[in-house]
Amino acid sequence: MSNDNASSYGAKDIQVLEGLEAVRRRPGMYVGGTDLKALHHLVYEVVDNAIDEALAGVCNRIEVVINADSSVSVIDNGRGIPVDIHPEKKKSALEVVMTILHAGGKFGHSAYKVSGGLHGVGVSAVNALSEWCEVRVYLNGQIHFQRYERGIPQEQVKVIGKCDPKQSGTNVTFKFDREIFKEEGIDFKFDTLVARFREMAFVTRNVTIKLVDNRPPEREITFLFEGGITSFVRYMNKNREVLHPVFYVEKEIDNIGIEIALQYTDAYSEAVYSFANTINTIDGGTHMTGLRTAVTRVVNDYAKRAKLLKDVDPNFSGDDTREGMTAIVSIKHPDPQFESQTKVKLMNPEVQTYVQQVVGEAFSAFLDENPAAAKAIITKCLTSARARDAARKARDLVIRKSALESLTLPGKLADCSERDSTKTEIYIVEGNSAGGSAKMGRDRHFQAILPLRGKILNTERARLDKMLGNEEIKSMISAFGTGIGDNFDLKNLRYGRIIIMTDADVDGSHIRTLLLTLFFRYMKQLIEQGHIYIAQPPLYRVAHRQTVKYLYDDASKDAYLKELGPVADKATMQRYKGLGEMNPEQLWETTMNPESRTLLQVSIEDAATADHTFDMLMGAAVPPRTKFITTHAHAVRNLDV
Repeated sequence: MSNDNASSYGAKDIQVLEGLEAVRRRPGMYVGGTDLKALHHLVYEVVDNAIDEALAGVCNRIEVVINADSSVSVIDNGRGIPVDIHPEKKKSALEVVMTILHAGGKFGHSAYKVSGGLHGVGVSAVNALSEWCEVRVYLNGQIHFQRYERGIPQEQVKVIGKCDPKQSGTNVTFKFDREIFKEEGIDFKFDTLVARFREMAFVTRNVTIKLVDNRPPEREITFLFEGGITSFVRYMNKNREVLHPVFYVEKEIDNIGIEIALQYTDAYSEAVYSFANTINTIDGGTHMTGLRTAVTRVVNDYAKRAKLLKDVDPNFSGDDTREGMTAIVSIKHPDPQFESQTKVKLMNPEVQTYVQQVVGEAFSAFLDENPAAAKAIITKCLTSARARDAARKARDLVIRKSALESLTLPGKLADCSERDSTKTEIYIVEGNSAGGSAKMGRDRHFQAILPLRGKILNTERARLDKMLGNEEIKSMISAFGTGIGDNFDLKNLRYGRIIIMTDADVDGSHIRTLLLTLFFRYMKQLIEQGHIYIAQPPLYRVAHRQTVKYLYDDASKDAYLKELGPVADKATMQRYKGLGEMNPEQLWETTMNPESRTLLQVSIEDAATADHTFDMLMGAAVPPRTKFITTHAHAVRNLDV
């Protein structure tokens, strides 16, 4: 018995994706997708090449320009991409770099001692995902040029002019392809790029990074930090009370450059960030582990030596020694091993040993030479240990009380019947009247409602033991099922979506910010894993004849009234002062129905900037908050977090 269909499977059926076609077919494999994050990744890939030149000591200026048509130019004063003929490919090295994956100067270690680029995939992947791309190379007194469309060269590399013989560098200009990035209105965000380039400038000392946006309103910003990561720590602690000057150490072991800057403050949380070859390793890795282990050991050793901890006292835990610590660890490694293509975690085991060694020696010497700083740090750790013990007792009491009373869920929670957390959602609703409307309007099968009374505690200024005495916070912890702080476990999350639903006024914005502060400081994984959302209730209801239109801001209201023309005067318009003014049907239709609602997903674009912003808005220092409010006063009417 033969099977013709089976026997016809041969070489002709194997599809080979030639050159850059593979990138266009599977962009997720190369830049992580086709969303806003992936779009910005295109810019980072090109800038990473310029940063690699800076790390090699041959570039000290990088300029990134968002042009009026949303194309982006990245200009550096490095050595310039080579333009001579490649011995194997028999074509210009520039064309090889721009059109062949895994081609570049990063594999043999001859051109780059350390590099942050994406395994040589970077700039060719950007070229593949661009509608067009143009490269100008300034080399040996000549300007070399090549243009590509969707990754395909449109001509040979040619000389288009002369330049100063001393000038060298590269200018890559690309226009992202809307056939790939199809999301409506997708475009580069100035603030997202600012956050990334500020970080890059901090970890590449003495390199100027300039960002220019030629789209209206035109903006530009320049970063140059002579202090490097010491400046980074000072920036992070600008709104905090510091306990001592910044501790800094720099050392090279086995061709691995290690830099650490550290400072304790009066804050109740830690802010530790790690970088490998200027890449922000957001999930940490061996360099982060080395730093934390060494700090805990050094602090305990000093406390025992100086008799600030008695022999009978237990050692400080890692949590005790990290409370209020702001630290940056930055390493430059000739062969970094990352957990994945997106480079969020460093895996080199030797780095942990070297970082522990460097911090162990230098931080121990720092404490010996600065007894006042050492005493302030140990006092902070003692306070933290006592508070942590009180928090543990409070947490145990909460758990024991729940077990005794069999009240694992708060009484005011209106739960849903569905038990699969991937299908459920909980609305955190401001006020009892809005909670009543939400309870009546919801779909009981998958939507739960938890009303809050008034404003919750500002968790930026409170330790965990005090927070666990707050009824509203306790209600949320038990409703979510995840625990909090050290005991947090995402596996126990009872609702896949946690939706903050507050009034569209200043009080509503404040409550929303208090909730986001709680999640950011004590349940950060909820944000990182995409579980936190903000509901978008309408501001206006406009009715004319049989038509009812809900409008979400002043601009859309004005546009709709203009669209109605002369009959606009006959329309009846209601402005909602709060959620409680909507009846259950209206609340369902506008804000809770998955078919018609708008939800904003909360993400942490840049953890260091978010940390700094929460500290500025919710911390103890008043002047920075006042400055922020006066600077952004024009935007308060449309405040969105």
